[in-house]
Amino acid sequence: MAEELFDEDEIITLTDEDGKEERFIILCVIEYNGSQYYALLPEKPEKDEEDGYVILRAEEEEGETMLVTVDDDDEFDAVADEIDDYLNSEIDYDEEE
Repeated sequence: MAEELFDEDEIITLTDEDGKEERFIILCVIEYNGSQYYALLPEKPEKDEEDGYVILRAEEEEGETMLVTVDDDDEFDAVADEIDDYLNSEIDYDEEE
């Protein structure tokens, strides 16, 4: 599984179906079952949004990489577990003392 952890200054801008742009901090990118998944944290979360990150799958479309919603619950849960394990393994508890 190829994994990459990003610094908090790695930001991308995504545009939704309605043309609204939102900026996200890239937490990490992992490969799972042959696909790449991005864990993204909204740069400025809405007040009514839950704390947490968004998981999107990378897909090639007309030579361009698109990030799409993971609609399958089993796929989403499996990827979320992988991302949680990866992010938790990157925490250096000795630095927090």
